[in-house]
Amino acid sequence: MTTYNEKQIQIMEAAEKLFAEKGFDGTSVRDVAKEAGVNLAMISYYFGSKEKLMEALFKYRGHFIKLQLESMLQNNEMTSLQKIYSLIDNYIERFMRQQCFHRIMVREQMFHLKGSMPKLIHDLKRTNQELVHQLIAEGQKKGEFKKNIDMPLMMATLIGTVSHVVTTQHYYQKLNNLESMSPEEFQKHIKKKLSSHLKSLFKAALTYE
Repeated sequence: MTTYNEKQIQIMEAAEKLFAEKGFDGTSVRDVAKEAGVNLAMISYYFGSKEKLMEALFKYRGHFIKLQLESMLQNNEMTSLQKIYSLIDNYIERFMRQQCFHRIMVREQMFHLKGSMPKLIHDLKRTNQELVHQLIAEGQKKGEFKKNIDMPLMMATLIGTVSHVVTTQHYYQKLNNLESMSPEEFQKHIKKKLSSHLKSLFKAALTYE
């Protein structure tokens, strides 16, 4: 894992915000420098190019996802279902804290079919899916989970549900007459609803209960 200093993280977070708002192609290195409050030479020194900056951002965000999943796999005090529940809560929390990064993921999957971007996304998705697969395989080995689980669709259920609700939360709030809630109350409400709903789905799909 590459260790990034405070200035590099500052640049990556500025780029993340702009890539989410304007897209990768619509953002220039000059835009990033202005947003981060640094000069162009510093971005070139640390990252070399806009493509390498995006690559660094994916590695930076992806590393912490990988660490969380590996930590869960190594935890011998939790049941397999408890690990899945923890995975769901961690994913919801991370998505809500890193909405810019996930907007980049959605946008780039729709519009970038060539170049380095698809490989970055593919590698991140593959690493996550392999680790979640290990989590589920562990539960199957212990007899806690059913056999023949469709892993890609389980991941799509988790990611798709959280992504849709969080990215369209303003519609969710209006459609469900929740506009009287403060922003803080509404965020807590969404987290609780998503957590309960997904845990119920995963328990039904994975266990014999």
